[in-house]
Amino acid sequence: MNLLYEEGGDIKIATAQSASGTGDAESWQATSLSGKKIKLKAKEVWLRFEKPEAQAAMDEAGKLTADIDLQFLWDCASDEEFGLVDVAKEYFGSQASVPQQVALAIALQGVPVFFRRKGRGRFQRAPLEQLQAGLAALERKQKELEQQSLWQQELVSGYVPESLKSSAKQLLFAPDKHTSAYKALIAACAETGESPAQLMIRCGAIDSPLAYHQGLFLKTRFPNGAAHQSDIGIDKAAYAAAVAELPFAQVQAFSIDDSDTTEIDDALSVTVIDGGHRVGIHIAAPGLAISKDDPLAKVARNRMSTVYFPGDKITMLPESVIEQFSLDEGGPRPALSIYVDIDAQGVANRDTLQMRTEMVPMTSNLRLEDIEHLVTEESFLDESSGYPYRNELAILWQAAKLLYAARQEKRIANGLRAEQLGLIDSNALARDFHFQIQEVAGVQRVDIVPRQRGSILDTIVAEWMIFCNSAAGQLLADYGLPGLFRTQKGWGPLRTRMQTTPGPHEGLGLDYYAWCTSPLRRYSDLVNQWQLIALVKHGVTAKMVAPFSPRDASLMGIAADFESCYQTYGEFQDRLEKYWCLRWAVQNGEPKSFHVRHLKAGMSRLELVPLHLPIPELASHPRMTRAEVLIADVDLLQLSAGVRVIEIESKQDFPEQPLECEASVSPGTLAVAERPEEDASPE
Repeated sequence: MNLLYEEGGDIKIATAQSASGTGDAESWQATSLSGKKIKLKAKEVWLRFEKPEAQAAMDEAGKLTADIDLQFLWDCASDEEFGLVDVAKEYFGSQASVPQQVALAIALQGVPVFFRRKGRGRFQRAPLEQLQAGLAALERKQKELEQQSLWQQELVSGYVPESLKSSAKQLLFAPDKHTSAYKALIAACAETGESPAQLMIRCGAIDSPLAYHQGLFLKTRFPNGAAHQSDIGIDKAAYAAAVAELPFAQVQAFSIDDSDTTEIDDALSVTVIDGGHRVGIHIAAPGLAISKDDPLAKVARNRMSTVYFPGDKITMLPESVIEQFSLDEGGPRPALSIYVDIDAQGVANRDTLQMRTEMVPMTSNLRLEDIEHLVTEESFLDESSGYPYRNELAILWQAAKLLYAARQEKRIANGLRAEQLGLIDSNALARDFHFQIQEVAGVQRVDIVPRQRGSILDTIVAEWMIFCNSAAGQLLADYGLPGLFRTQKGWGPLRTRMQTTPGPHEGLGLDYYAWCTSPLRRYSDLVNQWQLIALVKHGVTAKMVAPFSPRDASLMGIAADFESCYQTYGEFQDRLEKYWCLRWAVQNGEPKSFHVRHLKAGMSRLELVPLHLPIPELASHPRMTRAEVLIADVDLLQLSAGVRVIEIESKQDFPEQPLECEASVSPGTLAVAERPEEDASPE
C-alpha cells in the first residue's frame, strides 16, 4: 500500500512495509521515494492507494499539476470545507485517478493563496480580499524572480547591473541575504564557480583583492568611513587655556623614532644634577585638553587605537589634534613628564620619582635611519663622534643596561629564562620589516626591508618606555587609583590581559605595568593619562576627583573593548602584511624559489619576509630546518599559495630569539613593533 502525506510543505508518497493499530491509532513503517525509513500515523496520511506504483503516481502527477486551473476551481468551489477526494471528483469527474488526486494535492499545497489548509487533506476557499492580496504578492514575487534572473545573467557575463552598482560593496561586506540582489549574486557565483569577491572583481565592482581586504575591514570597524569629521577638534583658544598655567621645563628634550612616524608620543631628556643625572621621560599630553566625556574622547573611545598596516594608517585622533600635541621639534610642547634620578653608575633611584605636567622644549626629533648605525659602544668613548646627543645617549644607555638586568633577575625569579641583550645573530630570522609601497607605471610594487632589533637605540627607547609604564603603574597603585594595567601571569591563552587593578607582568619582570607612553595612538594610554593628571593636580585626594573611580564599571568595559578591538586591528595588520608578502613573492610575474625555515606543526616562514605558509613535508623535521621551496599559484583573495619543496637542508643552529618587549621602537611602518610584542607568541 502507498501513502500520500505532507512533509515540510511538500507532498510526498511512501510505500508501507508494515502496519500496526487500527482506526485513528493505525500507523505504518514505510519507505519514502528517496529510500528513507519513516513512520507515519493515520492522522498524517492524506490518501491511501495500491496502484499505480508510488514513483509512477508521482511522475504522472507532476505532469498534470501544471494544467490545473486553481482560479477556476476557486470560482466553482463553495464556501464550505471540502476534502481532497471530493474536490478531485468535482474537478476531474467521478472517476478521478490517483495521479490526478495527487496532482491536485500538489497544486493546492503549492499555491495556498486560493485555499486555506483546514487539516489533513482538507481545504476551504480563501476570502476574496485574501485571494487578491495573495495574487498581488505572487505577481510581485514573479517580477522579483525575473529581475533576479536578469541580474544573474548580467553578473555571469561580467557586468554589474546599473541598479546594483551603488550597493555592490554592501552585497559583499554586509549583505541582506533575503534580497533579490544577493540571491542573484549567489546564483551567479554558483553558475561560474567563483566566490562573490572573485566575481565582483571580474565585474569591476571592486578594484582588486587589496580593495576587498580593506573594504571588509572598514565595513566591519568603520561602517561610516575612516575619515574624521572635519568639525571635530580642539580650537586654539581651548588649547591655549589648557596649557596656559603649565610651567616651563628646564630640559632639552629629544625623541627617537623612524622617519615615517608622525604621532610622536614620547621624548627623553638628561639633566646634570649633584651626584649624577636626572632622566626625564616626556609623554605627549592630549589629556590636558580632552576630558573623558568630550566628543573627541568619544571618537577615541570608539576607535580605541590607531590602525597600522603597510602603506597607510587610520589614526585614533584627528590629524589636527595630533599636530597640536605631537612632540615635534621646534618649540615647547605640553607633556606629562616622569623624572627619576640616576647616580654616576647609572643606577635609578625609584624613591626620587617625580611626575609633572609642563611645557617641554623639544629640541630635536632624532630619526633611526640617520643615526642608528653611528650609535655604538665605541662611539660613546670617542669624543670626535659627531652625532647629536652623544653624551645623553651614553648616559641613557648605561642606565638602560641596568634596568634591563634588573628585569631579567625578576624574569628568572618568575621561572622564565633571561633574554639576550643587544643585537641578535645576523643569521636569525628578522622580526621587523619596513614595507615600502610605490606605484610604478600604474602598478603597485612593494619592497620589504628587514630590520634586526637589538641596537643600542632600540634598547634605550625600549627600557625607558618600559620604565615609564612601570612607574605609571606604581604611582596609580600607590595612590589607590584604578587604571588599565597590562598584566601577565601564569600560562594559557589569557595569561596576558588588560585589567583595572594592579598586577605583575612576569614576562617583563615588573611588579606593575600600565601603558601610558602612547596617548596619541592608544585609548588605554589616554585613559591612564587622565588618571595620572588627576594625581599630579590633586595628590592624595586624586581618588575623589579622578575621571574613573575604583570599581568603575565603565573602566572595566573599556578594558574588555580595548582587548577585543586591539586584537581585531592586529589581525587586519597581519592580513595585509601577508597580502603584500604574497605580492612581493610574485610581483615579477614568474614562480620563484625561496628559502624557508620550519617553525612548528608544518608551518614555515620565508627567510626574507614575514610570510608564513603551511608546508606539510617539513612537519616531521626539527625546528629551524632550512629548505628551498618554489612558490606558485598565489591567491591574493584567499591569501594562500602553492608550495613545492625543492631541497631540505639541515637544521641551522641559530640562537632562540628573545620575547621582545613593547615599545622597542616607535610605531610607524615597522611591521611588528607597532603592536605589543609581550603579547606575541615567539616563533
